[in-house]
Amino acid sequence: MDDRYVEALKAIAEPHRLRLFWLLLQINERICVAEAMDVLGETHYNMSRNLKTLQRAGLVRAEKDGRWVFYTLETGKDAFHRSLTDSVRAIPAHEFEDEIKRCRLRLSLRQDGRCVVGPGSPEWEDICGAETR
Repeated sequence: MDDRYVEALKAIAEPHRLRLFWLLLQINERICVAEAMDVLGETHYNMSRNLKTLQRAGLVRAEKDGRWVFYTLETGKDAFHRSLTDSVRAIPAHEFEDEIKRCRLRLSLRQDGRCVVGPGSPEWEDICGAETR
C-alpha cells in the first residue's frame, strides 16, 4: 500500500489538524500561521507543526509571501484526496461556528489580502474585545 494514503489519514486523525483542515476547506482562502494561531488559539509551535504535517500529507501547500508563509489547500490531487477532502468538508458547520466567525474577523485585519499583524496583536485583541461587549 502506498504510504501517502496512510499519511493523509493520520494527518487528519488528530483533532487539532482536523479542525485546521476543515477551516481551510470552509474559508477557501490561504492563511498564515499567525492568523491560524489567533483563530484556533494554538501556540506557534503547535500550529507550525500541524501545518507541516498537513503539508507532508499532501493536503496543503505552502507559499512564501513577504515575511509570511501562507498555507492553502492542495488541489488537483487524485480521487483519494478528493474523497478525503469531500468527507472532511461534510462535517456540519455548526461543529465549528466559533472558528469560522473568528477566522472571518481575523482575515478582516488584512491589507490588500495580506497579513500585516502578528499573532495576539493589539488589533486582534481589540476586535475580540468588541465581539464580547
